[in-house]
Amino acid sequence: MSVLVYINSNGEKLAKSAFEVVTYAKKIGEVTVVTNGKADDSKLAQLGKYGASKILVDRSFDGIDEQQIMRMVATAAEKVGANTIIFSDDLIGKAVAPRLSVKMNAGLITGANGIPKDDGTVPVSVFSGKAFGFVKVNTDKKIIALLPNSIQPEETGSEATIEEFAGNAGDTRVKVKETKLPDGDIPLPEAELVVSGGRGLKGPENWALITDLAEVLGAATACSRPVSDSDWRPHHEHVGQTGVAIAPNLYIAAGISGAIQHLAGVNRSKVIVVINTDAEAPFFKAADYGVVGDAFEVLPRLTEAVKKFKASN
Repeated sequence: MSVLVYINSNGEKLAKSAFEVVTYAKKIGEVTVVTNGKADDSKLAQLGKYGASKILVDRSFDGIDEQQIMRMVATAAEKVGANTIIFSDDLIGKAVAPRLSVKMNAGLITGANGIPKDDGTVPVSVFSGKAFGFVKVNTDKKIIALLPNSIQPEETGSEATIEEFAGNAGDTRVKVKETKLPDGDIPLPEAELVVSGGRGLKGPENWALITDLAEVLGAATACSRPVSDSDWRPHHEHVGQTGVAIAPNLYIAAGISGAIQHLAGVNRSKVIVVINTDAEAPFFKAADYGVVGDAFEVLPRLTEAVKKFKASN
């Protein structure tokens, strides 16, 4: 089975999600990757280790105009005869996959978090991650958008050929006036460890409690919406239903009550640790581990404990 994967290669390095979707696609069939922009071949060649056999590169445009990307992916699918197309279910995937579904008359499955079963059904996340569903499309061609951090990248291949490709993307009607990239070394959607704070931290002057723990853990930092709305932290750190949805292996929440809107963005976390003075805080019902205590006392002690553990191991 021929499987086509779209990745965004315009950053300084390939996102973790790129290796995830290639690994996912390899479990389905023979993988061809399509991308655009000025990515160097050495960066793209890494995808061969994760199962890509060929990489098509359209260097005629380097933007993220969803119409251009849609036309390019459609051309690539026709070229390689792909009957399954995989996207990461990120901002670009959410914008391009539905358009491509209409253009190609292909069934679309979003929020996928598992490999298709023998009968073609695909496990998906539904109700903001509160439940699992199983979706099957009956069209000859199908498009799957894979949730980030749903599967672990696996090195199963060796090399991939890189081929220059004319994707017939056409002209863009989008003009990018400015690009602002998130601060920090670990983008939130890719983070496996996240330390997050809420209004219980009382002010931005106390945020070192969060960043100190994150630093010793090698984690990304996040916050609740009231924190970002108050400009204590930048908005790209806001996790929740109206912010970034994440699925780390570990999510530590300090001073966050756990409103339903916040839980919707973090409940796919593998392990949730909640620190709060209020034993009746809703977040404790969703927590795997809970600490009823003052974050101003618990966080420094936890940070020191992690430092001691790392020093002795």
